[in-house]
Amino acid sequence: MTSGLSWKLLSREWRSGELGILLLALVMAVSVVVGVSSFVSRLQSALLSESARFLAADMVLVSRTPVSDEWVQEAESQGLVTSLGVGFPSMAVADIDHMALVSIKAVSTGYPLRGDLRWSREPYGDVIAEGSIPAVGEVWLAPRLFALLDVSLGDQILVGEAELRVTGAVRGEPDATTAVFGFGPRLLMNVGDIPATGVIQPGSRVEYRLLLGGDRSAVSSFTEWVEPLLGQGQRVDSIDGSQPRINDTLDRAQGFLLLAGSLAVVLAAAAITLASRRFGERHTQYVAILKSLGARSWEISRLYGFSLAVLGAIGTVVGCAVGWAIQAGFIQLLGDLLPVEPGPAGWKPVLIGMVTAAVCMVFFAWPPLRRLGLASPLSVLRADVGIADSQRPQDYLLGGLSIVALMWWYSGSAAVTLAVIAGLSVVMGLGFFAARGLLSGGRRVGGFAGSIWRVALAGLQRRGRANALQMVIFAMAIMLMLLLSVVRSSLIGQWQAQLPIDAPNHFLLNLAPEEKPVLEGFFREQGVATEALYPMTRGRILSVNAEVLPEWREVEGEGVPRQREANFTWSDDLPEGNVLLDGEWWDADDSRAWISLEEGFAQDIGAGLGDRLSLRIGAAELEAQVRSIRKVDWQSMRPNFFVVFPRQVLEQYPGMYMTSFRLLPDQKPVLNQLVSVLPTVTVIELDIVIREMRTVIDQVARALELVLGVILVAGALVLISGVRSSLDARLKESALMRALGARSRLVLGTLWIEFLVLGAMAGGLAAAGTEVAAWALQTRVFEMNWTPTLALWWIGPVTGALIVGTLGVWSCRRVVNTPPVTLLREV
Repeated sequence: MTSGLSWKLLSREWRSGELGILLLALVMAVSVVVGVSSFVSRLQSALLSESARFLAADMVLVSRTPVSDEWVQEAESQGLVTSLGVGFPSMAVADIDHMALVSIKAVSTGYPLRGDLRWSREPYGDVIAEGSIPAVGEVWLAPRLFALLDVSLGDQILVGEAELRVTGAVRGEPDATTAVFGFGPRLLMNVGDIPATGVIQPGSRVEYRLLLGGDRSAVSSFTEWVEPLLGQGQRVDSIDGSQPRINDTLDRAQGFLLLAGSLAVVLAAAAITLASRRFGERHTQYVAILKSLGARSWEISRLYGFSLAVLGAIGTVVGCAVGWAIQAGFIQLLGDLLPVEPGPAGWKPVLIGMVTAAVCMVFFAWPPLRRLGLASPLSVLRADVGIADSQRPQDYLLGGLSIVALMWWYSGSAAVTLAVIAGLSVVMGLGFFAARGLLSGGRRVGGFAGSIWRVALAGLQRRGRANALQMVIFAMAIMLMLLLSVVRSSLIGQWQAQLPIDAPNHFLLNLAPEEKPVLEGFFREQGVATEALYPMTRGRILSVNAEVLPEWREVEGEGVPRQREANFTWSDDLPEGNVLLDGEWWDADDSRAWISLEEGFAQDIGAGLGDRLSLRIGAAELEAQVRSIRKVDWQSMRPNFFVVFPRQVLEQYPGMYMTSFRLLPDQKPVLNQLVSVLPTVTVIELDIVIREMRTVIDQVARALELVLGVILVAGALVLISGVRSSLDARLKESALMRALGARSRLVLGTLWIEFLVLGAMAGGLAAAGTEVAAWALQTRVFEMNWTPTLALWWIGPVTGALIVGTLGVWSCRRVVNTPPVTLLREV
């Protein structure tokens, strides 16, 4: 009988449109969660696939000695594709008058496993990306090498003892950012020509790279197998460890996307709660009639429980379908912006949507409906007799705990969850006290105002509790939208600050002291601006407090062995971009043997403030005391150093200078002129690397903007649900006012004032919650510097007033053009 009545109830409510609100809220909840999580999953897959391009593989085994054939065979037996690369510096000679130090990369068939090797048949001809490499006996040169060596296609050059023919120009390498011996323009050759060159001898600076590609599980399996076998000078590179700049960008983008999904969960719960409360309030009299006809409380609960289950199933299926369409639409909108075709999202987003629906229905939709069984039959005759308390405190507690658990499961980050909860707690804590206090005082203030204000503020005070709850809901939705906007702006701002448009894109090394005037004059003639010239001396840390350091130290958290050698420099002042964490800086005329260490380097060698270090520079040994510990911005494109001395201590030792400068693409020929004027200097070209990094940042930024758009739409729907939750009471009051002779202007004016006040107060609460949550996220999750966003304190109230005011009055617009008797019958 109950199921039959439930179907009749569902049918009747569906025809009347009553179920539309609750079903729409549920569909919105599930679709947003499924859509965002599917989009995030596919986007992460695409970005990770793109990031593998910076290694030219899914994983790279790097070694200072030839890679064991046994390791190659093991990798291939696990289903991985392999390709060998060898990197080393050498001289390329065209004739006695034309030679250059080059960075040689020798590659084998299959290179690259990820990304494209771009080359052309002419130095600046049409780019080809067909997956070929130089044949045995051939080389491809960086475009500027053609002029530097004065060669053309088909000419022969010498590399060691091998005579190789120039057949192409290297225009772009996917793994250019991983070059260790990149102190010169690129020369690409076939790995089969290495023996003929005779260049690699015992003691040569060589890096062997075994590129591996394949299924992620196979890559992980091989990594676990090979890591225990790694020796000194060997490591495994992945996008996580080899590209810290790109890795940081992707990590923070992933954190943002998870944050967005978590906020979608909160918004979903809020929408369900509001819709369910309104549905329950509108059915109080219907339940009272059933009880007056003999229905018992448990039968009422079963009736609405069955209806809710059916509604939940329909909403889940429709929501999953809509969510899937949403993510497909966003993938389609991205179009060519995505670097690769994103893989499938899998079933996890659907599972998340189903769990979200179940949690929302059980902990947010069901409590108001379960309490319908307490409705008194007397409420049919007396409107003031209803349910004493629609929800118990434990209902809110269980709902809050369930949403926290859902956010934690969804984001996988306790820090993200706690940051959002902290902001929401501020909103709720301040909201209920401030709202009740301000709204209860509205009537007293209204006594001194005009009739419109007096009526509006009296209405706010009369529905004080409901308005307080509504205000908190508005504040939560506005806070979540503001929070996502603030974090997104901070992330993109920081990424752009790391790579400003005018950032240096070339480094110059090995400049002798007597060549400084020549370099400065050359750059002045060419109109090229440079950073300061930094003195640089190679040295070695021997011991810390008489404890001898090993030749190589494993850097915790990096899995990369770091040599105890380092580049030393001197400086009278704290270098630009450095922050003093501990200790003091020396005076310019201080001749004592002080030393300043970068914080990470100090941790690696186990040194602290006041410790004494033994060092060797050339054949000389000296002792120095740690005077300060510095934080260095390694993300900047300026020279940075682990070790800094006072001028009078280090200036006496022989050394060279380095600097950085920026060249536009059409200024590239300047490099050839520079090398002809100063043939001993080494130029490191980073313009290609910077261009690749900017591409990744632009792609990630666009993805963040799209996700932000989804959450803003979800937040707007929550605001609409919040406005509709009090619609009946407001329509009834407005209809009564019109029935008593009030003009439309008075009715609309009171509605505008009520919603504007609610929106402005909600916006102020949202600003406070956003500041707290933004501080927690930026400092604890994204590891960024936090600065207060003062604009929030006017953006929040103004935005809240405009949005809530407009939505509220728009929802109540029927009151001025519908007869009062019609409205009173409806509500």
